[in-house]
Amino acid sequence: MVKRWLSKYSVFSLILIAVLAALGVAVKPVVSTLARAVTGGFIPGGGVAGGIYMLFPVLAASLTGARGAASLCGLCQGLLALAAGVAGSHGALSPITYTLPGLAADLMFLIFARKGANLPACFFAAMLANLAGTVSVGFAFFSMPPVLLLLSLFAAAFSGALGGIGAWFITKQFRKWNIVGS
Repeated sequence: MVKRWLSKYSVFSLILIAVLAALGVAVKPVVSTLARAVTGGFIPGGGVAGGIYMLFPVLAASLTGARGAASLCGLCQGLLALAAGVAGSHGALSPITYTLPGLAADLMFLIFARKGANLPACFFAAMLANLAGTVSVGFAFFSMPPVLLLLSLFAAAFSGALGGIGAWFITKQFRKWNIVGS
């Protein structure tokens, strides 16, 4: 079953997804520490820094053009975080809390990306992915009051949108250099 599912991806796509997942896991501790320092702990740093994290699954989808690439990247991130011991408060739920944003991003690519990735697809995919990540982590690990959750969701939407714009510009540059197809 898994072999058949993975057979729809080229070897290049699988390598790219794995590299992006590893980069996302490597960047997360640094970015989240900086975000917590900026927010002063008033709102969870994950929502603020999520635009950077969500850049990687969105890049996986936009660079490969394959359905489910963001979800696969998120799953790989969750498994890598668990294996590397950087799962933080997510613990054994890491594969789930990392995959849910990937599913949200893939949903946006189904809606907005008719012929490959475009700016609206990347923008909304990263925004929704960050919102999904913030909600899943907020409900699973934090019991935030509604006002704080709402503030965190606004920060997550804004940060995710910026990450999506970044993902689009990176995708555009990779296409210009003929690293990925158009």
